[in-house]
Amino acid sequence: MLYPFDGYGWDSLPTQHDLLIKNATVWTNEKEGRLANTDVLVKAGKIAKIGKNLSADGAQVIDGTDKYLSPGIIDEHSHIAAFSINEGAQSVTSEVRIADNLNPEDISIYRQLAGGVTSSHILHGSANTIGGQTQLIKLRWGVDDEGLKFRNWDPFIKFALGENVKRTTSQNNNRFPDTRMGVEEVLTDAFTRARDYEKARKAAPGATRRDLELDALVEILEHKRFITCHSYVQSEITALMRVADKFGFTVNTFTHILEGYKVADKMKAHGSNASTFSDWWAYKIEVTDAIAYNATIMQREGLNVCINSDDAEQARHLNQEAAKSVKYGGMSEEDAFKMCSLNPAKALHVADRVGSIKEGKDADLVLWSDNPLSIYAKPEKTIVDGIVYFDMDRDLVLRKYIATERNRLIQKMIAEKKSGAPMAPATPSYHIELSCGDHDHHDGLLTIDEGGDDQSSTN
Repeated sequence: MLYPFDGYGWDSLPTQHDLLIKNATVWTNEKEGRLANTDVLVKAGKIAKIGKNLSADGAQVIDGTDKYLSPGIIDEHSHIAAFSINEGAQSVTSEVRIADNLNPEDISIYRQLAGGVTSSHILHGSANTIGGQTQLIKLRWGVDDEGLKFRNWDPFIKFALGENVKRTTSQNNNRFPDTRMGVEEVLTDAFTRARDYEKARKAAPGATRRDLELDALVEILEHKRFITCHSYVQSEITALMRVADKFGFTVNTFTHILEGYKVADKMKAHGSNASTFSDWWAYKIEVTDAIAYNATIMQREGLNVCINSDDAEQARHLNQEAAKSVKYGGMSEEDAFKMCSLNPAKALHVADRVGSIKEGKDADLVLWSDNPLSIYAKPEKTIVDGIVYFDMDRDLVLRKYIATERNRLIQKMIAEKKSGAPMAPATPSYHIELSCGDHDHHDGLLTIDEGGDDQSSTN
């Protein structure tokens, strides 16, 4: 039985091994910069040692000659791996949680591993001024929903501003707010209620009825939950920072932030991170003033800048999206790659564990065929916690299997139709197995003979 039940699923889940990656160009994202002809030793899912001519008994050796080893890509703004995204019935829905409806079988997990992504911040949608609670995950393809979750991280919540919130572009808009000034008032009202609720609970513990919506907002006031906010227009960005200053909290991250270059100085003073697109523009009125130099300008102002996807396809090449700032803004290659690795780790408060190649950090790594910022670069192996969850050689074999199996099913249906026989579910009996050089586990492949009958095979 494959899990997930998909052409790219596992017969048995991959297991953690000691790994020794030899002779690669290592992009550390640390003060050491790029290290040529360098080895990285992985033990128990952690980066154990970085150096030259390393050896380790029992470790699986991976040849990195003429290849590049980088930290895994981290997507600060994603909507994959969830059954639903928007709870849009009212403008404040801080009680709902993405963690409650993760979908570990979403094929986007595998596809993004194939693009070098190892962690994704799964956000509620932007239909609400104050949306739901978010969930940071690691792309552990094949585990259940609990297994996806990034453990022991600071909880976040999604806010939004602008057109999506006031919904005047929708024919079904039937709720407050209807204007940008209304959006600011929703925020002020929500935190006023949360502050009163907090005071009441402290004054009379146990006597105040618990309100899950306000509990999440109180966590923000107490600096225990952090905001990532969908934003575009400078006036709204400034308005939210005013509300935050009034109630004594900080907007952790402004995401999209396509007019960030206009208010970067204010954002820096406020203490915010920025997570933006490389060059998206003209897809709605709010982005009329978007420019491709936005990320570079904000970085030069001193902000921690990330490049995010907000799109299942774009997440597969965030390295190339980050590289655009080298072209547009003259950013250094190392700073550009940090925008999709170390910088989002900082914004998400997990830079002590991921985002760079450093002894003691999680072994979330990508072995590339070329410079990670090149359009020719392909992830050959994507490693999460020391486990190889994507391997290009395995992927190529599975693609061939899927094509063969698809053709077998089509031919079987055609033959049954020609014979006039009644249609009925097939009852195949086969063993799924594929060896990819790892002697401790086998990965799934169905072998089929030329006649189209199911055959068992052991490699």
